[in-house]
Amino acid sequence: MAEVTGNEGRWTFDGDLLRIVPGNGRGVHRLRRILGELEVPLEAVAGIAYEPGKKGGVLRVRPRQGADPLVQAAGNALDESSDPYRLHLDKDASALAEYFVDEVRNALQIEQVGTGPVDRYLLPGPGVPLRASGGEGSVTFDGETVRLDWSWMAEHAKQKAGPTQFTLADIVKVELHPAVGLDEGHLRFHIKDQGVPPKPKHDPYCLTLWGTRKEGAAAIAVAAAVVARLPHPSGPPPEDVPALPEAAAAAPAAPADDHDVLLRRLRELGDLHKEGVLTDEEFATAKQALLRRF
Repeated sequence: MAEVTGNEGRWTFDGDLLRIVPGNGRGVHRLRRILGELEVPLEAVAGIAYEPGKKGGVLRVRPRQGADPLVQAAGNALDESSDPYRLHLDKDASALAEYFVDEVRNALQIEQVGTGPVDRYLLPGPGVPLRASGGEGSVTFDGETVRLDWSWMAEHAKQKAGPTQFTLADIVKVELHPAVGLDEGHLRFHIKDQGVPPKPKHDPYCLTLWGTRKEGAAAIAVAAAVVARLPHPSGPPPEDVPALPEAAAAAPAAPADDHDVLLRRLRELGDLHKEGVLTDEEFATAKQALLRRF
């Protein structure tokens, strides 16, 4: 097992899994502490490198595009201090860092892990429940429902409407813009049939963000937790999913001796069920329809 430790945390690699454990010092960014321990499977890693400097260096791992809902949601909101895939190291740790890099790279080569994008999340996203405060209220997410509560600083329209609550099924997209300097950021949820959303301060599905470290960290975590539970942007379109069981039921009967085709189709449905594309009910319906064709 390879291991390297810095002020921001400890990284270990056992050949299959890269484990990132955040430090608990005051200088560790709040987002790292909110995220807690990350377990990154080897198949989610696109590359790793160590960048030496005069006083130390930076160990950096690059997840494959689309593999991590945190990176998907945060975009440019992650910086050097908040990015959990960066580890600052003292100069005397350079030899360990280079050994760590060699171990991960050798495993990537042996397992022939691709570097291209993936169409499903390989990491689960932050745990819930989560709460983030904003310049005009707060947002909470329990794994199923998002709730926005407004303070006295919110625009009159938001205060008059009261708390805004919606489920994952209502969300089309999550948009996160970090606050930069004196410019406010925002966390916006695009809702089905909403139309063109108004400006953030008037949008009941949007929480404006000030530029505080605490506020920004929690908002990133909430955004990532929601994104992790939405359909992957490169995966099958959600509207196609309900049609699968009906298509299976309506398909023409297969010859009795064509078991290989039917078994392959059952395996495909099983994979869709494991990946969360099909619900338990949809999987059971499609499975029964196929079995009736034997």
